[in-house]
Amino acid sequence: MARWISALLLVCACLALPIQAGPVVAKPEEVGLSSERLARIHEAVQRHIDAKAISGAVTLVARNGRLAHLDAHGLIDIESKRPMPKDGIFRLASMSKPITAVAVMMLLEEGKVRLTDPVWRFIPEFKGAKVAVAKGGVEPPASAGGRGGRGAPPVDIDLVPATREITIRDLLTHGSGLMSGGLGNQHAGAAATRGEGDTLATYIPKLGAVPLDFQPGTLWRYSGLAGFDVLSRIVEIASGQPFDTFLKQRLFDPLGMKDTGFTWTPDRASRVVTLYQRTPNGLVRAENQTGLSSATYFSGAGGLVTTAEDYAQFAMMLVNGGEVNGKRYLGPRTIELMSSNHTGDLVNGQFGRPAHGMGFGLGVQVVEDPIAADLRVSKGAWGWAGAYGTNVHIEPQEHMVQIIMMQTSTPALQRDFENAVAQAIVK
Repeated sequence: MARWISALLLVCACLALPIQAGPVVAKPEEVGLSSERLARIHEAVQRHIDAKAISGAVTLVARNGRLAHLDAHGLIDIESKRPMPKDGIFRLASMSKPITAVAVMMLLEEGKVRLTDPVWRFIPEFKGAKVAVAKGGVEPPASAGGRGGRGAPPVDIDLVPATREITIRDLLTHGSGLMSGGLGNQHAGAAATRGEGDTLATYIPKLGAVPLDFQPGTLWRYSGLAGFDVLSRIVEIASGQPFDTFLKQRLFDPLGMKDTGFTWTPDRASRVVTLYQRTPNGLVRAENQTGLSSATYFSGAGGLVTTAEDYAQFAMMLVNGGEVNGKRYLGPRTIELMSSNHTGDLVNGQFGRPAHGMGFGLGVQVVEDPIAADLRVSKGAWGWAGAYGTNVHIEPQEHMVQIIMMQTSTPALQRDFENAVAQAIVK
């Protein structure tokens, strides 16, 4: 009898545990949005589907802590003609970076890292970095940066000592010069080659031998993979946990992000959205459907997969000052620090183009002047996009989150989506 009572008490205790629910759903009018005008989101997406620019998308808008719009458009897979589900799973690519930045901010609050810490404090191989400069002092044309862009042909270089060590802040703000498409990146050689069996622990120390593209803190150049993968390894060292475990225990499980991780399980495979490349002959299924995801190499720069609703839980926590559903993840002052412009006028755009009205915070882009930036979002909006077409805007001024997920990069649709959301705000 005693054993039976104990078992019953255990079951009751488990039932009493709080279960993380998804976002509260509201009618658009309850949060100052127009249902009729929100319907224009589908019209905007459908135009791009009809033009065969994308196969499909999922769009989401949340305001005042409530979900006002979640819709699926087009197909998850063209060949099978399956409709896109609202819980389709997308490869985030660089939209993983804000999640990695939050992990670093958590450790910052706990006093385990400082923004001014040199990277070598955690990874000794980075001590005494060298900077690549062109022989004769003639600099080649700037390349497209660290998203895989190919710059000018390699030129002969000299290596000079860095004027200071690269810091955690440099990595978060893309001011490190580490593999950002410059001369050092071009001469990285074997040090930058990641093996199939590499983990963060085995690969990241190799990057300490890669010459920097410029003197730390003097430029803004996008480090598409290396910078935030180094941060992922620093999280492992500072926390004493594998990066995937840290994110699962500290963010994904508490937030109820049940479909988020560095890969997908077999039972979720049918919901993974097919990755397509746009060609003159239309959309072609990408040869590599894994993207940057891996069950062993946890790339905080681009390896996460998720759903729109999962990511909304994360973004709603941020727009709410670090708290959601009664649980606090970060303090409001830390959110303010993260979403402030740390780079002054250095930001030059994602691909070497001017970025008027923009700044860069800790792992996120900051809209300082929407008019100058030519973006239909509010002043102070922040977030980041992914190379496969995902994008998030966190808008404190409107207490709103907007997310679009697709798997073919289409910046024009991202802008059309932002416009459709903005015109739906009526209060």
